[in-house]
Amino acid sequence: MALLQDWREYAYGVDINSKAGKAIWGKYFAEEKAVYEQLLAQPEVVVTGTVKELAEKYNMELKYMVGFLDGINESLKTPNPIEDMTEDTQVSLDIDLEQLYYHMVEAKADWLYELPAWDGLLTQERRKELYREQKKSGTVVKGKKVGRNDPCPCGSGRKYKQCCGR
Repeated sequence: MALLQDWREYAYGVDINSKAGKAIWGKYFAEEKAVYEQLLAQPEVVVTGTVKELAEKYNMELKYMVGFLDGINESLKTPNPIEDMTEDTQVSLDIDLEQLYYHMVEAKADWLYELPAWDGLLTQERRKELYREQKKSGTVVKGKKVGRNDPCPCGSGRKYKQCCGR
């Protein structure tokens, strides 16, 4: 069975509000924060290695490292092959900092996007822009409703009620 599938069954197969769920996610979030603190301390260094080597390097259980790699994958310049990942799969953590910040905001992970390390990586203004951009992306804007006596939006020149509004 693929490592990613094992991780997802382990982490998402439990109610997050149950005692077991809180234990799993509490441990994961603490370890995730520790890894990000190390990565953001030296953002110019591209960390590479096998999944197993990275788990050992960051002192994480293998399944938690797989969860971390799943979470960071869309913020990498070149995504890793996480779907068929084994413990010997070579991975690279070449992070796009703006994408990472954006996705942390999207995940509502304030313990990550409020890390002090961000002060030296992105300006306060840029972080505010990314924050607003992400929040705005989830906002649905409805168009003006066509009234029955308004001109039909199809361009026929007839009233809506006499054209497409039938």
